[in-house]
Amino acid sequence: MGIGKYTLESVGRLMSFDLSFYKGKKVFITGHTGFKGSWLCKMLARAGAEVTGYSLKPPTSPSLFEIAGIEQDIHSVIGDIRDYQALKKAFSEARPEIVFHLAAQPIVRDSYKEPAYTYETNVMGTVNILECLRNSSSVKSFLNVTTDKVYLNREWAWGYRENEELDGYDPYSNSKSCSELVTGSYKRSFFQDGSIAVSTARAGNVIGGGDFSNDRIIPDCVRAAMRHEDIIVRNPFSTRPYQHVLEPLYVYLMIAGMQYEDGGYAGSYNVGPDDVDCFQTGALVNLFVDKWGEGLKWIDRSDGGPHEAGFLKLDCSRVKEKFGWKPRWNLDTAIEMVVEWSKCWIAGNDIRACMDQEIETFLGN
Repeated sequence: MGIGKYTLESVGRLMSFDLSFYKGKKVFITGHTGFKGSWLCKMLARAGAEVTGYSLKPPTSPSLFEIAGIEQDIHSVIGDIRDYQALKKAFSEARPEIVFHLAAQPIVRDSYKEPAYTYETNVMGTVNILECLRNSSSVKSFLNVTTDKVYLNREWAWGYRENEELDGYDPYSNSKSCSELVTGSYKRSFFQDGSIAVSTARAGNVIGGGDFSNDRIIPDCVRAAMRHEDIIVRNPFSTRPYQHVLEPLYVYLMIAGMQYEDGGYAGSYNVGPDDVDCFQTGALVNLFVDKWGEGLKWIDRSDGGPHEAGFLKLDCSRVKEKFGWKPRWNLDTAIEMVVEWSKCWIAGNDIRACMDQEIETFLGN
């Protein structure tokens, strides 16, 4: 299917973006070896895109990128987003039409340990990819993926909107706020002519099979379940907008695809679950324990770590209104999919087939 009226198909009162739009498109992804990047590569390869990825080596061991054999689906370039010359070389050779910027130092606690590295990666990495865009004659669509933590968090009970003040507290969150500001400056300074459509997406907490990161609750749950140990929960009363990884990735693909043809879709978008899926961490772990079974349980044990927001929620009205979108999977289904994927991996089954089936189920194919 083509773009425009043929890409957004009506499904009841909702609209559905046809990923076949990406067939034959040249796509460049930074951060492709990470958890979200690996799932994004898989979705794009299935859609028939010609994908080039630029990233450091996978950040975890094991890694989804390696166990799912993502490298066989794309052209993978290992490099540092802080190295402009290496990035420029890979970018120039790829001559992409669409760019997704995911490369980041993404862990809040690690940003307290290495603040300079976090800013170098998350701020100057954004400058470097935007410089590639500024000097490109092929790119038509760019999406910078940031985080729900870019907002000045006042711990209030309603969701933050895209026009709220950007001022993340910790080095990770603040560096992502800076990444947003850098993107806005480049957009106003260099892309006002509409030659490249530029958007940012501020996603809520993402969960899914294949996340092996440290200091994230679902990977901690899976590791504890594999060891037949109690799950340690640092702050069971913190509230976050949890969503399955395929939810924001689908929205990223939709935003980048729609603005490729019509720059009027470009902008900043919150991407998160419905309010009913903004859960306290303890309630999230309860869901995981119920789905996993095997007598698994969790305990509350704060480790007195650095500051993290207690309450965080997004107002996603804008992306819903603009694209007629709403989340497909609630949190119960999301946790079910995490458990299903994890048990598939533990059993030594075909991870590529498992991912394909999960994507097909999500898309309703």
